[in-house]
Amino acid sequence: MATSNRVREGLAAVTDPQAFSRGEMLARCDGGSFDVLVIGGGASGLGVAVDAAQRGYSTCLLEAEDFAKGTSSRSTKLVHGGVRYLEQMDIALVMEALRERGLMHENASHLVHDLAFIVPRYSWWEAPFYGVGLKLYDLLAGKRNLAPSRMLSRDDTLAAIPNVSVDGLLGGIEYHDGQFDDARMAIALARTAASFGAALVNHCRVTALRHGPDGMVNGVGAVDAESGREFDVRAKVIVNACGIFADSIRTMADARAEPMIEPAQGVHLVLPRAFQPSDRAIMVPHTDDGRVLFVIPWHGRIVVGTTDTPMERAEIEPRALPEEIDFILRNAGRYLERQPQRADVCSVFAGMRPLVHEGGRGGATKSISRSHKVLVDPSGLVSILGGKWTTYRKMAEDTLDRAIDVGMLTRRPCATESLRIHGWMSRTDPALPAEDWLRVYGADAPLVQAVCAERREWSAPLGAGVPMPLGVAAHAARHEMARTVDDVLARRTRCLLLDARAARACARSVATVMAQELGRDSAWVERECESFEALADGYVLGA
Repeated sequence: MATSNRVREGLAAVTDPQAFSRGEMLARCDGGSFDVLVIGGGASGLGVAVDAAQRGYSTCLLEAEDFAKGTSSRSTKLVHGGVRYLEQMDIALVMEALRERGLMHENASHLVHDLAFIVPRYSWWEAPFYGVGLKLYDLLAGKRNLAPSRMLSRDDTLAAIPNVSVDGLLGGIEYHDGQFDDARMAIALARTAASFGAALVNHCRVTALRHGPDGMVNGVGAVDAESGREFDVRAKVIVNACGIFADSIRTMADARAEPMIEPAQGVHLVLPRAFQPSDRAIMVPHTDDGRVLFVIPWHGRIVVGTTDTPMERAEIEPRALPEEIDFILRNAGRYLERQPQRADVCSVFAGMRPLVHEGGRGGATKSISRSHKVLVDPSGLVSILGGKWTTYRKMAEDTLDRAIDVGMLTRRPCATESLRIHGWMSRTDPALPAEDWLRVYGADAPLVQAVCAERREWSAPLGAGVPMPLGVAAHAARHEMARTVDDVLARRTRCLLLDARAARACARSVATVMAQELGRDSAWVERECESFEALADGYVLGA
């Protein structure tokens, strides 16, 4: 009964726009003591914060940059079981992901929706081969299957994906997976955790781990990036959820810790919608390196990707390699009648997957895991390694179950399987916004619209070719803890990923609005414009 009451209390609290103040959160963290302290504000860290706070543990989360600044805002935008893992016969991984896909579809219905994928067929054997595999995909999803797969004729395939290459086309196979907005999901999770009392602060870097007399970690030293102020936070258990940077936290606890994260870069190109004008996606089953390639409609554009390139070191702002860009253009061009060129690319973005090398980075390549692993170091530091967005909830549950034992916390049950995420609205609710840019706010849409209506200039478009109004920048600064132009244009909105040049042109107007909201001066505006314009240049693909 207590758990049910906390869920109801949390759902009520998410409607309070004042419950997500960075200043108030920072004051609670500074010198505070918590049951659970989470380092990292990406998918895994936010998932742990939601689970811990919902179970009733006092919870703190510190993020060095912005929520989902790294890998968690640079995904392929899919909530999926992983069709390609079927070929590898990793049935357990697929089943877990399909179950979690169904839960995300139910619990974040304003952010996660069904998307039909077409696998075009050019050889007779592809019909039985992919047909049987996708029927197995349906079967493994069970009662949470989004829609059954089916065979398509040549004419049906052309109607579904009009720009597909027609030379030798025999037909297609349709299956269904989920699609979402990853960075908006991160903000929704942060707001959900806050509704249960968690204190979350972005732009606050952990610089050291503190140890008790017994040698066990019992706190962190941190610095607020805005003020430069250093402070300590104590906790009964500390969770390292830093993704590709997880090893750097592990070596803070123990300099002898064996590195286990193998960064692998995934690159995506964003194209105009004309390259796939329907509401279906294309799954390209054969690429040069044996991977699948996706051509996906998203927020009025087409996202094409991805690559899988091993990298030597983790980077917060990775850049696409020339060979990765050529790989995507070449392989996508084989399946599209109108072949994309470099000049067609609106934006290029890269992210790094935190693959887990079970035997340490010096071990065999085959030991690299695509699943997640919860590791407890001798110091008591609990690390969640690997995983993907689709399984974030299960990753958090597994992590917290271990953390409870390490921190000697009173065991309480997990109830996130049925926890609706901040902004939740039923898909059948007539009040659910029809506009794509507004729908991602779900139940917060009226508040966003109210902020945009406060000033006449805030109702004007954010920029040329950008559908949302300028007031979203004010809302992001006031209610979503956005502190930089990058926070607004890359993650609270997705302008940087959708059209890097347009986002660059918006920087000054966004900085001006944010300065009004945050009490910044003209020098801050100039620094933010210069910083963001340099950042945006890295998302523009030259000729």
